[in-house]
Amino acid sequence: QVQLVESGGGLVQPGGSLRLSCAASGFTLDYYAIGWFRQAPGKEREGVSCISTSDGSTYYANSVKGRFTISRDNAKNTVYLQMNSLKPEDTAVYYCASKGVDCGSYYYTPIYYDYWGQGTQVTVSS
Repeated sequence: QVQLVESGGGLVQPGGSLRLSCAASGFTLDYYAIGWFRQAPGKEREGVSCISTSDGSTYYANSVKGRFTISRDNAKNTVYLQMNSLKPEDTAVYYCASKGVDCGSYYYTPIYYDYWGQGTQVTVSS
């Protein structure tokens, strides 16, 4: 059974850091591009970052560029999202999802992803 499981969310103060994990089971994650999305209450799901498998290319939304870093550990079948300098506007449920080999120009578009995790809550508040 193909499954993605996110973890690492929680409550953090502004300026703090969190590292999210996306663990895969039922398939080999290094054959797929993996994207991170987030969705705040009342807002559409937003593409945050993506990492390709063919050449390791990474992509970031402008709102997180320079603060978030995506990486993968194929030996652990896991993709990470390191989030630094967190802001209240980063508060959302964060999801990981898999798609083809490469992220592509539309990496931020949810409909191009096949499998999704259940999400992990990130709350940035003092």
